Amino acid sequence: MVNLIWTAIVILVIFWVLGFAINIGGNLIHLLLVLAVIGLIYNLLTGRRVL
Repeated sequence: MVNLIWTAIVILVIFWVLGFAINIGGNLIHLLLVLAVIGLIYNLLTGRRVL
């Protein structure tokens, strides 16, 4: 489950960067970034770490 969260975070950040590079999506790109940050914070707060 943790790997799935990290994968989603990475994908959302990549889409966010591509949105700035290609200049499409408008506010949707920022929404994706917010979702990625929320996922990151959730992952850090739950304290589950896989080494």
